[in-house]
Amino acid sequence: MSAVTSVNLVVLVEERSADEALRALLPKITPGVVFQIAPFDGKGDLLRKLPHRFREYAHYWTAVDLRVVVLVDRDDDDCLELKARLSRMAKEAGLPAEAVLFRIVVEELEAWFLGDVPAVNAAYPRVSLDLAKQVKFRDPEDVPGGAWEALEHVLQQHGYHKKGLAKMIAARDIAPHMDVENNRCQSFQVFRDGLRRLVSEES
Repeated sequence: MSAVTSVNLVVLVEERSADEALRALLPKITPGVVFQIAPFDGKGDLLRKLPHRFREYAHYWTAVDLRVVVLVDRDDDDCLELKARLSRMAKEAGLPAEAVLFRIVVEELEAWFLGDVPAVNAAYPRVSLDLAKQVKFRDPEDVPGGAWEALEHVLQQHGYHKKGLAKMIAARDIAPHMDVENNRCQSFQVFRDGLRRLVSEES
């Protein structure tokens, strides 16, 4: 990995559980980079406010060496169409392509957690380390019924989150234990590698 600079990094996320997770993960992915996370009230709120945010960032991105990351769930959207929509917003606001990174989480943040079963086990010891060997969990982004529902079911099976998955608490519990170099979830790998390129001296 190239050495990182003292860039100012802003990460826009659609919910507070992503905020919780990234506060633990970003220092592991890009050590030494100063960052700020801006959570929104859902995907609709994020997409609605992005054009205004981009116009603000476009005014001073060069002065502070700003880099912007937008992390959003795919949900029912087509990945390519969603990314093209985000790219148009940035371009129309005057924010150059080299200053912004769009990353789409294919199966919600919980797929990142299921991609690191040792981290889930560290946070919730009654969950077996053999979970990743089960057929339904081999691909964290293709878990039958969805990653969110699967994680909730697993945790409740073992006596955790009995009243339903508390996403912020789960993020706060699991993310500090995550190994960013060995996550099996492809969208996490793409996010990690893209972020490193964005803040590297050679980006």
